[in-house]
Amino acid sequence: MKKTAITLFLVSVSSPALAEEVTLKSTIEARLRYENVDQTGVLNEADAITLRVRAGVEAKKGPFAIFAETEATLAISERYNSGLNGLGTYPIVADPQNVELNRLQLQFTGLPKTVVTLGRQRINLDDQRFVGSVGWRQNEQTFDAARVEWSGIKGVKADVTYAWSDRAIWGVDGFGARQQSIGGDNVFANLGYKGKNFGLTGFAYLVDQDEAVVQAFRLSSQTYGVRATATLHFGKAKLGLVGSYARQSDYHNNPNNYSADYWLGEAALDVAGFKLTGGYEILGADTGVALTSFQTPLATLHKFNGTADKFLTTPANGLRDLYVGLSKVFPKAKSLPGLNAAVTWHRFTSDRLGLDYGDEWDAQLGWKIGKKVSFLAKAAFYDRTGAADFAGDVDTEKFWLQLEYIF
Repeated sequence: MKKTAITLFLVSVSSPALAEEVTLKSTIEARLRYENVDQTGVLNEADAITLRVRAGVEAKKGPFAIFAETEATLAISERYNSGLNGLGTYPIVADPQNVELNRLQLQFTGLPKTVVTLGRQRINLDDQRFVGSVGWRQNEQTFDAARVEWSGIKGVKADVTYAWSDRAIWGVDGFGARQQSIGGDNVFANLGYKGKNFGLTGFAYLVDQDEAVVQAFRLSSQTYGVRATATLHFGKAKLGLVGSYARQSDYHNNPNNYSADYWLGEAALDVAGFKLTGGYEILGADTGVALTSFQTPLATLHKFNGTADKFLTTPANGLRDLYVGLSKVFPKAKSLPGLNAAVTWHRFTSDRLGLDYGDEWDAQLGWKIGKKVSFLAKAAFYDRTGAADFAGDVDTEKFWLQLEYIF
């Protein structure tokens, strides 16, 4: 059915472009990473050295563009539990060896102020809190989907996606609880306005995790919400504000009957090259039953609630994250161009019952050589001292060194 619809679409709109020249553009990028994980209760430290290479080509003719991209991840040192290799005496580093077709999409721009994208594609919505490509992991999350983006009114954008498959980070060898892909009838819809110093977006995310093996359909949810941003200027200082609220409940085949709220308030002050950020995020709970708290299974989760990745699944009693961060860019550091540094502290508690979920410190240092080569050193320290029991509450230290090259 989906293949037939795509074929009919191509036939109906292809004729005007036949006389135009075909242009080709290639893309290649490589990322070498060392990741160390020391986790209480696991016998060995993980020492993962992985190399990820992506190569793609775009063929463009008139309003049509076809893009194909392969993705390959090689484990140079496999002293880690990839989630698939059976090395359970090591902590998990979710970068299994993999060779796959990462993206294969057709894009059409022949309608006024409209972009239509069909096929396997990367989707990042807003800050990726609900839908994202999980760009931190070596194997990317993509979607088999049809997407329409319309911007026919100045400052207004409508963005609607129907995705019938979530291509997970576990790659082509994914199985069991870590699947290659999860099917379903997912709908992601955004309607937003963006002005000079203000933005407002309403969103609806119907997530259909149509599987019985991993969570027995309990990650299917419907989420409706709003997100607002504002920028205030005070001389040479700038204050950025973000606020968001959403309501989530069970959807489709989910056997649970629940509802939970999401709240976010964040302020970021830029002054004299420094950026001070403070925020409070709440992923609410309902009754304390597993997976009746606010869940975001399709998000780029590494961006949120600490880079130690202790809260990839929201605990049954929900999660409250109080965080403060300080970052600085050093434009005059000529020996290390683009030098930037950041440190963030998190204080975690439950939304329900007021349980202590521990603290975390995150830090990173990055710089570039030209426009193509970038370096990153990064660390995360999660301390569960005094924390209440939940599945992920063990002391964890992570350290990364990364080199990335874009050809």
